Amino acid sequence: MAKNPYEVLGVSPNASKEEIEKAYRKLIREYHPDQYGDNPLKKLAEEKLQEVNEAYDKIKSNSSYNNNYSNNNYTNNNNNNEFTQVRFAIQNGNIAQAESMLNNITNRNAEWNFLMGMVHARRNWNDSAYNYFRTACSMDPYNREYSSMLNAMNRQNQQYRNYNTYGNQGCSACDMCQCLVCSDCCCECFGGDLISCC
Repeated sequence: MAKNPYEVLGVSPNASKEEIEKAYRKLIREYHPDQYGDNPLKKLAEEKLQEVNEAYDKIKSNSSYNNNYSNNNYTNNNNNNEFTQVRFAIQNGNIAQAESMLNNITNRNAEWNFLMGMVHARRNWNDSAYNYFRTACSMDPYNREYSSMLNAMNRQNQQYRNYNTYGNQGCSACDMCQCLVCSDCCCECFGGDLISCC
């Protein structure tokens, strides 16, 4: 017998679209197989994830779901148009305009965080850009654009760390010997002898 999709997601049949989306995202994070590694529970998590996805798709395809939330589609389309304009401003190098447009958008969803991260990255404010990209990925973990930008920032940060630590490796054996020879020479100049065999 097929399970009730609302029960699978843990919401009531009268739940709002936001409640359904929130429950779905929570379950996706909870059962994502990548977090299980080689754990024997990984197979069970994959099955549960498939069940969650099927339930979510079934609810979304329900005509009452689509009819009840048609008003939300207007605001979503309106936000999409605003985000498209922000992307266009960023691509044209109008960073201040893009930031101003983003600050006027009240829906701070994953796309908003991603675009604000792009604005900060263009200004070389890498720490805050990284935080915005990370927030976007946590809100929409399956968006490849968001995750690829976060991965690029991680690689950039790793290269920066490697570059900064390259010159600070500490003293090598050659450095120590060189220091001792120089010290011995200085001591001999003043009548002493640090290394008696030289």
